[in-house]
Amino acid sequence: MTIQEIQDEIVDEFSMFDDWMQRYEYMIDLGKSLPLIDESLKKEENLIKGCQSKVWVHGEMEDDKLVFTADSDAIITKGIIAILIRVFSNQQPAAIIDANTDFIDEIGLKEHLSPTRANGLVSMIKQLKLYAIAYQTHLN
Repeated sequence: MTIQEIQDEIVDEFSMFDDWMQRYEYMIDLGKSLPLIDESLKKEENLIKGCQSKVWVHGEMEDDKLVFTADSDAIITKGIIAILIRVFSNQQPAAIIDANTDFIDEIGLKEHLSPTRANGLVSMIKQLKLYAIAYQTHLN
């Protein structure tokens, strides 16, 4: 699936819920389903700066696609990073770099987060795109 197709799927899933409590519960469930990151990757260099809670992200190339793993010590934040990883993992670096993130506004995520969590969300997206830029540079 392309990044856009995955984003459209997420927008459809979130539109099934009537209120934000249900959406938060869904995000928590998504976070719980996130594959566990290897404990050895929970180190300072994989921590996302700008997040209130701890969020670790690691990316590596498999074939010609970037594969991400992540974890967080906060359940809502873990759900947010799970959504982002679903969108960006197993994609080519160039596609990640070029991808827009309008789907976040479409599901109303930013407006339902505290200012510090919203800043953290921006930091997470930035970090995933930085991984893509770094790997794309290696490919060129």
